[in-house]
Amino acid sequence: MANNRSVESVSALTKVSLTFADLPLRKETVEALNANGFFSPFAIQEMVLPIALSDGDVIGQAKTGTGKTLAFGIPVIERVIGPNDAEWADFPHKGLPQALIVVPTRELCMQVAKDLQEIAENRSIRVAAVYGGRAFEPQIEQLHNGVEIVVGTPGRLLDLYRQGQLKLNKVGRLVLDEADEMLDLGFLPDVEKIFSSTPIRQQTMLFSATMPGDIIALARRFMNQPVHIRTQENNDESAVVSRVEQHVLRAHALDKIEMLARILQADGRGPTMVFCRTKRTCQKTSDDLVERGFKAAAIHGDLGQSAREKALADFKAGKSDVLVATDVAARGIDIDGITHVINYQCPEDDKTYVHRIGRTARAGAKGIGVTFVDWDDMSRWSLINQSLKLGLAEPLETYSSSDHLFSSLNIPIGSTGRMTKVATTKNATRDDVADKSTQARSGTKAKHSPKLASPVREKSERVRTRNKKFKADS
Repeated sequence: MANNRSVESVSALTKVSLTFADLPLRKETVEALNANGFFSPFAIQEMVLPIALSDGDVIGQAKTGTGKTLAFGIPVIERVIGPNDAEWADFPHKGLPQALIVVPTRELCMQVAKDLQEIAENRSIRVAAVYGGRAFEPQIEQLHNGVEIVVGTPGRLLDLYRQGQLKLNKVGRLVLDEADEMLDLGFLPDVEKIFSSTPIRQQTMLFSATMPGDIIALARRFMNQPVHIRTQENNDESAVVSRVEQHVLRAHALDKIEMLARILQADGRGPTMVFCRTKRTCQKTSDDLVERGFKAAAIHGDLGQSAREKALADFKAGKSDVLVATDVAARGIDIDGITHVINYQCPEDDKTYVHRIGRTARAGAKGIGVTFVDWDDMSRWSLINQSLKLGLAEPLETYSSSDHLFSSLNIPIGSTGRMTKVATTKNATRDDVADKSTQARSGTKAKHSPKLASPVREKSERVRTRNKKFKADS
């Protein structure tokens, strides 16, 4: 990487006058982009596309939510030959993967595959998503039927490769998305094996929010003079969080669920993500919210893949409006319109904090971030605050009944910890029966209770006599 070129950093929100129609793209690609609401590229796309379309290797450094998927997806789709293309008749590798996109999580895998399919479907380009937690057979069948682009997680990709079901020897373009997250999850050896298994690679693109040493070493080994493109400045993390209205509250562990329930009743609240550090807390919090009448769903590592997909699909479809997630499970979730992010448990570090609240205030929208800091988390929060220069070193001690909780988060006065009243309790049942008995005694007909409506017999005092039989003396 000694001869790497460097591209000047720009803001991800820079307004651009360039449109996709101005770029050297196929007519079908431009039409698909426009049909899906994409007319002008974001900053990362505007800077990457000219280089990527000329087959250059790229290292793209940009935070989540800035349009990285299309930054690498458009060049890949442009270079792939599909069944509807004129070049297909003479193409020697029909049905074999021409491009491989490696992602760290199942959710991101499905998201990227869906985005690419929307742009590529009018050329009949086949996109396969392969990831763990699902049966091998449907994925193997899809590969055997022929695909042009494969999106997958490292573990499942290598499993299929070792079984001989996934052919990588004709892959000409390789993309590594969310590279830093992949290394955090321990996928570095798998990634290196995947790189080594694509011998005729013509182009490599690597995208990452941060650039740790392992990423740089990986680029030096497997990339050919990549252009390093950044759309974030050194203090960009602080710029990211500055766009989110942040509230940091010192909360008692036993009162958090009550505080959360009230915040979820704030005026103007839309789809909300609640983050927990542990899988157990994640599930318990979701269960508590459902019991309190909220439309909540959980997504974490202990859930089966079908349950995770259903929770995510319900959240996207609006069937639930609160998604409780762990950090690992939430990686790669890209959902627009999230109004609130609530850190039910304090993040581990500044990067996790930025990742969490980055789920809101996307694409120029506004968002609210709330962080509960328990007494045991004060030192952890102090480091996060110091690193990001938030100026929130002393979280305000807050309870579910605190006036400032209601006023600062626009919660209607009188909101309680429940959306719906509890179903009939024992006391309520007894009172109900007592009322019906009173109606019966007064001779009025009780609605829906004909048995209680019948006259009640007056009880008379029972006189008991005891007769004993004694044997006569012999």
